[in-house]
Amino acid sequence: MPSPTHTDRYTQLAERGERFVAVTLVDAHGSTPADAGAKMIVTAAGHDHGTVGGGRVEARAIKEAQAMLGERIATRFFDWNLKADIGMTCGGRVRLFFELVDPDVWHVAIFGAGHVTQALAKLLVELPCSVTCIDPRDDWLRKLPEGVKAVRTDDPPAHVDRLPDNTFVLCMTRGHSADRPVLQRIFETGRRFAYLGVIGSDAKAATLRRELVESGIGEGVIDFRCPVGLPLGSNHPAEIAVSIAAQLLQMRDENQPQKAHKSQM
Repeated sequence: MPSPTHTDRYTQLAERGERFVAVTLVDAHGSTPADAGAKMIVTAAGHDHGTVGGGRVEARAIKEAQAMLGERIATRFFDWNLKADIGMTCGGRVRLFFELVDPDVWHVAIFGAGHVTQALAKLLVELPCSVTCIDPRDDWLRKLPEGVKAVRTDDPPAHVDRLPDNTFVLCMTRGHSADRPVLQRIFETGRRFAYLGVIGSDAKAATLRRELVESGIGEGVIDFRCPVGLPLGSNHPAEIAVSIAAQLLQMRDENQPQKAHKSQM
């Protein structure tokens, strides 16, 4: 039986509810033991899958990842000079991104970084959740508040495969033509997220459902909220954001009533 790919192993661990850290070598300069793009998974037991070069740099990465697991730190970024920081003879430099994948964390993933997302992100970063925003536009991603994981990609639907099953997913792209490929990927791959919503009107929802059926998705498979948010406020982006954040909290607490605020018990 062939060894699992990095994506396979990531999915296996996430689906069985095990916490781990995904380490990605995002940049490499000079003489380094691995090239940019190298990936590794670290669990509480230590190295689990993949490599970012082996030797001292990998040992240090494993140590930092295990510390994140212990402290439940969501993300970290390290920029190491291999000689000065790691004690290696090679004179290269590596930059590594560490991401904690914790099934107990409230994950929110937003496709699209427009005006409503900008307002919503400012609310969500103040809450106990992990927020990821996926968009092809660098300029909009740069506007997001600190604490949001920005994913710039020309293929947003492909990022669906990396999301944990307990993610609250929002499609808030530039329009239904960009929302539909994300929804299609979700339904084609059989993903069932904790929440799936699309910003827009009833008319937009009807158009999306019709086009998804025309593309071959069974009507019984198609299940998403549109419009999203509680019925309050105006069409101002900040007020829409408040209504969406309130609905996300409502759905989170319905799924996990033990996390509801004491004043509501």
